[in-house]
Amino acid sequence: MLEAEFWVAVAFFVFVALLGYIGAHRMSLGSLDQRREKIKSELDAARRLREDAEKLLAEYQRKQREAESEAQTIISNAQAEAERIAAEAHARLEELIARRTGIAQTKIAQAEAQALADVRAAAADAAVTAAEKILRKTAKGKVAEDLIAKGIDDIKAKLH
Repeated sequence: MLEAEFWVAVAFFVFVALLGYIGAHRMSLGSLDQRREKIKSELDAARRLREDAEKLLAEYQRKQREAESEAQTIISNAQAEAERIAAEAHARLEELIARRTGIAQTKIAQAEAQALADVRAAAADAAVTAAEKILRKTAKGKVAEDLIAKGIDDIKAKLH
């Protein structure tokens, strides 16, 4: 039937096909292994990046809490300072009002005293003038004039 050379050629082609199949299979396994290693390294890199991101997130959250705490401290200090300044201003205002009230009362007392003195002086002048008129009507002569003038001067001196 078929000759030996035919079978040798068929065996040769089967052998080459088998070698090709095994080689291709090994190449595909090699490329799969390389792809698996590449995916594994990418997963490791992603895992490291995720851990770094989580650390950064935790750090930023800590810094945010610290900043909020510091802001709260600043706000409370500012409120305390504002209350202190308001109390100080209120005390200064009370002191100013008391001082101004005292000055006003002093001026009022001085004005009252001056008015009283003016009224007394006016009353004294009116009394002296009335006494002078009465004495002039009742007393006559040079001696009476001298006594009246001297008496009026004495009365004026005592009143003022």
